[in-house]
Amino acid sequence: MTHRQVLTALSGLLLGMFVSMIANTVVSTSMPTIVHDINGSQADYTWVITAALLATTVSTPIWGKLADLVNRKMLLQISLIIFVASSAVAGFSSSPEMLITMRVFQGLGGGGMAALSQIVMADIISPRERGRYMGLFGAVMAVGTVGGPLLGGWITDNMGGLTPDGMGWRWNFFVSVPFAVAALYLLQKTLHLPKLEKRKVSIDYLGIVFLGAGVSLLLIWVSMAGDAATASFKWASPETVWMTSGAAILLLAFVITELRVKEPLIDLGLFKNRTFTLAVVASISVGLAMFGAAVYLSQYMIMARGATPTMAGVMTIPMMAGLLIISTVVGALITRTGKWKRYVILGSALLTASLALLGTIHYDTNYWLVALYMFVMGSGLGMVMQNLVLVVQNAVSPRELGVASSAVTFFRSLGGTIGVSWLGAMLANRLPSLLGERQADLQNAAVELQKSDPAAAKAFNEMVASGQLPTPASMPETIRPIFEWAYGDALAHVFLLAAPLALVTLIAVIFLPNLSLSHQTRSERADAEQEQPAEGEPVLASPIAATGAAMAGSDTGQGALPDDAGSSHGAPLTGGDAAPGTDQEQAAQEIPTDGREHHGRHA
Repeated sequence: MTHRQVLTALSGLLLGMFVSMIANTVVSTSMPTIVHDINGSQADYTWVITAALLATTVSTPIWGKLADLVNRKMLLQISLIIFVASSAVAGFSSSPEMLITMRVFQGLGGGGMAALSQIVMADIISPRERGRYMGLFGAVMAVGTVGGPLLGGWITDNMGGLTPDGMGWRWNFFVSVPFAVAALYLLQKTLHLPKLEKRKVSIDYLGIVFLGAGVSLLLIWVSMAGDAATASFKWASPETVWMTSGAAILLLAFVITELRVKEPLIDLGLFKNRTFTLAVVASISVGLAMFGAAVYLSQYMIMARGATPTMAGVMTIPMMAGLLIISTVVGALITRTGKWKRYVILGSALLTASLALLGTIHYDTNYWLVALYMFVMGSGLGMVMQNLVLVVQNAVSPRELGVASSAVTFFRSLGGTIGVSWLGAMLANRLPSLLGERQADLQNAAVELQKSDPAAAKAFNEMVASGQLPTPASMPETIRPIFEWAYGDALAHVFLLAAPLALVTLIAVIFLPNLSLSHQTRSERADAEQEQPAEGEPVLASPIAATGAAMAGSDTGQGALPDDAGSSHGAPLTGGDAAPGTDQEQAAQEIPTDGREHHGRHA
């Protein structure tokens, strides 16, 4: 495909991703206000976030498996409809339970958008050329991530008059609907994908049940357990024993099922591929660190620094700026040089360092210092996130591409869901402890408030007694600084806990095999596989379509012409030694089409 054809094909996909991003981020900075208005608690706040991540996690491998079996464009459209419809219904939420339910459906649709967008990209763009277009996806992510909170904050602060109950945040859930309609139209008109290999559709329903139940039970345990007074039960309790045991049994049943079914939800044979296994480890840990920390940055701005939802969106721009700028630059460098590993290692190191630095902040830390730490964090994420999917797609066979891509996204979402739940539990445990340290100050402030404004004192006491999540705007001035101090230190503790998790990512990516990036799309690699002769048959000298690869200098046809950067334009058709006239080291860089790993020299 030409550059213009690729851009046309990507237009609907990009708009669909923008809808997914904007619908999620438009409520991020206003979520504390939303939870407060519907009488939610800190536990409800965590569950509103966790419910969507949980549904995304469980549904991602299902979407990925379906993508290897049925029409991918249709799946994209279905996932987008589910996502936007549930977002619109969430706008009518009157209780935490209703909002959490709609967030589950948002997660189901979001899981499809996340998994399928990566798979569709592999259909139309080769791994080596993908960096050229990563800037577009980075721009969509940046605009959606930065613009969403700004728009959401403005809507929350200014559009209360357009709703009967005065809650302007409801419009945050409606704003994505017109964009979704346009995205569905563009997807239908512009996205034309290669036909899939005809395979019998066999859905692993039993695997879906075991995986969903096992992961859900595990995450419910993490969310509900704790030592704080607000926890449903203690870490060391009978509930912990039966919930963790039940999760382990269900996940073991899932593994056994996957080993026996013809079309497994997650092909466990992929774990024999070193690149896939290490990318999964890195994705879990980066999800734990990234989602866990990023989710609570907005809460830090609102609860510890007293920012409005609009200003909280503005104050988190440095992280998205780092992600956009660095992902665009690094994507272009990878396309130009074919070298990716150095950037993944550097990004993991920056992510670890930034979380450690965020662990030192307080409620009164100079904002520009916090902004610098956020920029470093965004830069690290820009180098790591998409490139982990890229190297996995480059290392597996075309037949496994959908499952492998969605598996990486699944494990990242799983890590993120566990991270949000676990770090949320740590926050819920830490906050009462810190407030307990300031008990004398709180009592003195309460006495002064009772004398100066008895009505305000009564309202505040009732809110705290109900377990409702307070916001700085709702706190009396005499008490507010104490809560800001407690939230600042508690959230810094959350960031510090995430730093060792990011360190696991760094260790995993250091050991990733250093494979050269293929110049072939998924369909071109699949065609090349079909053209490979059976073992012992002669190889016919014919070019690989649309890749520029040609047979080089030998009757055996084992070589491939190198490009200017020193890597080949396709996979070698057979194994063995290099053909005459082809450098032995260059031959080692060739990308196999059967999923086997050949180590190249690119760093």
